[in-house]
Amino acid sequence: MFKKLLFGLVFVFGFVFSGHAELKVDIVAGNVSPISVAVQNVETVGKVAKSDAEMIRSVVVNDLKSTGLFRMVDKKAYPEFVKFNDMPDFNLWHAIKTQVLVQSKMSRQSNGMYKLEFYVWDLNGKEQIEAQSLAASKKSIRRMAHLMADAIYERLTGEVGYFDTQIVFIAETGDVANRVKRMAIMDQDGFGMRYLSDKNTFVMSPRFSPNMRTIIFLSYRDDKPMIWTLDLDTGAQKRLGEFGGMNFAPRFSPDGVRVAMSLVQGGDTHLFEYNTETKELRQLTFGHSLNTSPSYSPDGTQIAFNSDKTGSQQIHVMNLKTGDEERITFGAGRYATPAWSPDGQFIAFTKIADDTFYIGIMGTDGKREKILAGGWYMEAPSWAPGSRRLVYYETEKSDDGQDRMSHLRSVDITGQNVYDIELPDGVNGVEPTWSPKLQ
Repeated sequence: MFKKLLFGLVFVFGFVFSGHAELKVDIVAGNVSPISVAVQNVETVGKVAKSDAEMIRSVVVNDLKSTGLFRMVDKKAYPEFVKFNDMPDFNLWHAIKTQVLVQSKMSRQSNGMYKLEFYVWDLNGKEQIEAQSLAASKKSIRRMAHLMADAIYERLTGEVGYFDTQIVFIAETGDVANRVKRMAIMDQDGFGMRYLSDKNTFVMSPRFSPNMRTIIFLSYRDDKPMIWTLDLDTGAQKRLGEFGGMNFAPRFSPDGVRVAMSLVQGGDTHLFEYNTETKELRQLTFGHSLNTSPSYSPDGTQIAFNSDKTGSQQIHVMNLKTGDEERITFGAGRYATPAWSPDGQFIAFTKIADDTFYIGIMGTDGKREKILAGGWYMEAPSWAPGSRRLVYYETEKSDDGQDRMSHLRSVDITGQNVYDIELPDGVNGVEPTWSPKLQ
């Protein structure tokens, strides 16, 4: 059931060859020499629809192009079509300054499954550097394309791919004075959006569990904000626990056992940690202050959060074993919504200064701050697997100031290559969370 819900691939296997195509990337500074890549049309064998083969190539090209790391060679410039299992004429491709060639073939098996095979050639090194074979059902063909793009991306950059992922978010519809908020999920490129909640229940702050089987979120029911979980296998919803008072801003620990959250008690808002196995609730912060937006480090030993205990909203980091904490932001303005990167190197944040909102990243000690985007209102950065891209939302006012349009946007950690994730007409997107890689 779970694999079907997430377009599950039936199996994957591959063969990796020696050699590599070099890509020199300075992640923070953004000094990138794009790799020129040619992706040939997908060859077909047997009863394979031409539209499916064209879709495979289109998805792969769009995935790679969206990174800003590759220059996709126009098909009109190809000097030849290299049949699958044949070698390219390297001199011909050198003449048009192409560094990488991708060949692929798609066939339909006797059991009705579809098989996609592909080769990746390092044209400068004159060798094949990747070969894989994927198999899936008809409805999972698009996911095979994302997996193919991931394999190419990982081989050429040495980084973790993120195309075979999804984004959960709050989809808003209706006029600005009466917005309907529903939880929705889609592929990372905006394809296949579907709703996970009805229009009668106000929901916020959806987050994936590490194993992708559960989404935790805030729901207003009977005018009480409470934390609920949604089982992606069955669709069943369940209240997390009886904590008393207002509880919000939930987030799973990396092991999926604990949940950090904010609880309002006696006029103060503090962080608590709930163990879903032992049902124990542990208070993490104390005193008279507002503490919220917890985010675990990848190893689960620390937590970043924002707090006003020093007089203004700033980001703090706590050692969960000792309880020791320190403030890490001291720049001008207020800081909020910290999000620890999957590789543990950065913390993303929202910054408010001079009546402007910013999305940025910094080292886990608060140093090396880098602003990636700024605007009238933007918030909620969330990391893609591999820690190279983030998704966030930006809200803009209409020309007459009577309406608000919210867009989901993706940005590279260099601050370059910003693009909107296309949503259906009439849908605004807020509070996005990028999933781990699908399983």
